[in-house]
Amino acid sequence: MATADKPKRRAKRVDGELSRTRILDAATEIAAERGYEGTSIGAVSAKCGLPASSIYWHFADKDDLIAAVIERSFNNWMAVWQLPEDLVAVDRLMDVATGTAKALMESPDFLRLGLMLALERRPVEPRARAMFVKVREEAFDAMSRSLDRLGIGLTEGQVRELATYAIAGADGLFIAKEIGGDAVDLLSLFTLHGQALYATAMRMVEENAR
Repeated sequence: MATADKPKRRAKRVDGELSRTRILDAATEIAAERGYEGTSIGAVSAKCGLPASSIYWHFADKDDLIAAVIERSFNNWMAVWQLPEDLVAVDRLMDVATGTAKALMESPDFLRLGLMLALERRPVEPRARAMFVKVREEAFDAMSRSLDRLGIGLTEGQVRELATYAIAGADGLFIAKEIGGDAVDLLSLFTLHGQALYATAMRMVEENAR
């Protein structure tokens, strides 16, 4: 009997994972169009074809759902920083820059939703905003490690300054793309951003040697 129950449990788990993915896909699409305030459990239910009860089985409320959307998009985005250790400094930075551009074009929801939430001020902070702040800290740590691994002689303070500048620049380029649409070549701009980061890093190293 126990053996016969295993395939049923596996099937139920797979069905649960597929349902969760359908819900997240629907929530992502709706949130991208309407933002945090315009997203509702009812709209997500209509979009994914699953009853609201199924959504509440996976997620406590809308805020929990949007937090999961941000986290999933961020995990896709972060994959660009898993680079081979044998890359030379300039190639590592350029790969991070162009990889980030491609990830933002393919999975922009993390930044689009997160920036909207980050700029809002509420008496009670939504969990989705807290999730965005958390994953931004992870992005900062990952960027700092990438810069430190360049091995060109940056101080700890310089690494933190460059990481802050790199992420702030990425925010600005993404917003420029959101405003300018197809007129903005995000890949070209991130390539320029990577070159500027490398030039700034080398200038810092030269200043350290003086």
